[in-house]
This record gives sequence, structure tokens and C-alpha cells, in this order.
Amino acid sequence: MSRTYVTARKLIELERSLSPRETNVLSTLARVRLATSTQLERLHFTDITPRQARQILTQMVARRLVLRLPRTVGGVRAGSSGFVYAMDTAGARLAMPQYPWQRRPWSVGLPFLAHSLGVTELFVRLAEAERLRTLVMQSFVGEPACWRSFAGLGGARTTLKPDAFLVTLLPGFEDRWFIELDRATESPATVARKCDLYRRYWQSGTEQARSDIFPRVLWLVPDDSRRGALVDVLGRQPAEAWPLFAVSVFSEGVNRIAQGAQV
Repeated sequence: MSRTYVTARKLIELERSLSPRETNVLSTLARVRLATSTQLERLHFTDITPRQARQILTQMVARRLVLRLPRTVGGVRAGSSGFVYAMDTAGARLAMPQYPWQRRPWSVGLPFLAHSLGVTELFVRLAEAERLRTLVMQSFVGEPACWRSFAGLGGARTTLKPDAFLVTLLPGFEDRWFIELDRATESPATVARKCDLYRRYWQSGTEQARSDIFPRVLWLVPDDSRRGALVDVLGRQPAEAWPLFAVSVFSEGVNRIAQGAQV
């Protein structure tokens, strides 16, 4: 089936037709870029059956609000629950008008897909924790909106690229976090360079000028072995930078965040 151009008139019609649930789906994909069917169901379809949720998503695909990634991208999938969704052209123009969009959305590779869905999973778990009143998620900003630009060595513009920026509220505290999702694919030297960049950004004072507080950098790792490896890397940072960093196994990430950035 051919993909026709989405005219301004058609865009207005689509905007008027959006349900609150569909608007929330677009808001999530604008925030995290990619999400599985199951992740979207956990966020926005808890009051209806999975079949009804899939019908709504199928309708959104037909209206070019969202798209399903090719099956080959995600490998073997378990029925429709294995679909991965991204913003399509019309949805992007409605939810993210500040960004220019090409006619066809970008394609993704397996490493990017796995990493992005990991960030989405953290967002979903935080939303579920908020429902249980474990914490309040005041803000969750994904890439590239969470990136930070500052004057680096020699005055050259340098960009720090966290995976997400998070603000949570706990009794008496507002915690700020930079999230680094580590999948044990980077060498210790690469991790050390990223830590050096965080330290230089901290020393620049740029973030503190914005909010008075430098976020805690939380590394989320797949297992205890990788946690030990990252603790060794972080331990080689100057002592003054040690309080900047924290490490947690991904499965315990929400609990670690709920403990507070001061811990």
C-alpha cells in the first residue's frame, strides 16, 4: 500500500480525532522513541483487554500515527505482543512539531533497538511504581532532549549524551538523575571516558547554573558481575567525583531510585 503525503488539513482532522488514550501513546513515543506492544499496554491499556489494546494500536498504524517496525528487526517475536512501535509521520508532526521529520521514519539496528527498549522499560517500571505511590516521577526526558552541551577542553563545544534525565519526588526531596543504561557491551576504557565527560561537565558548572543541583549519574547494569566491573572503573575516578556516580542492577533500578539520590 502506498504512503500518501499527510496534508495540513489531514493533520487537523487527525488531531481532532485523537482520543486521550491515543494522545498518551503519542506522548510516550515522543519521550522514549520505541516501545513494545506489552510496554504500551502496561502504560496506557490497563483497563481493557490486550486484544482491545491491539485493535487501538492497529487503528493508529492505519492513520499513520504510529508504525510497527519490520518483524526482522526484533528477531523472533511472540505473536502481536512482540511488535515494536515507533512514531509515524503524522504522529510525529502532532506530538513533536518542533522537530523536522522526513517522509519515512528512520530505521534501527538491533543494538539500538535493545538499548532503546531498555530505557523504555525503565520508564514503564517508574510509571508502575508511581501508581503504587512508591515515588512521584515529575519528569522523564529521553534522547536527544536530555543531552547537554557545554564548553569542553579548550573551549570546544562538547555534548554529553545521557540515556535519560529523570526527576523524582520523595518526601522532602526532589531528586535529579542522569541515567546510563549499560548492557555490558562497552569496554572499561569506554565507560571511563564517559565518566570523565560527566566529571568535566560537573566541573564546568553549566548544569548547576540551570538548576543549582548536579544530577546523580545512575549506571544500570545487567548483573552483579558487571556491577563489580563498573564499581572498579568508577573507583579510579578522582575521589572528589565519587559522589557523582551510583551503580545498580537494572532489575533493582526503581528501588534504587526510590531510595533517593542522597544515598
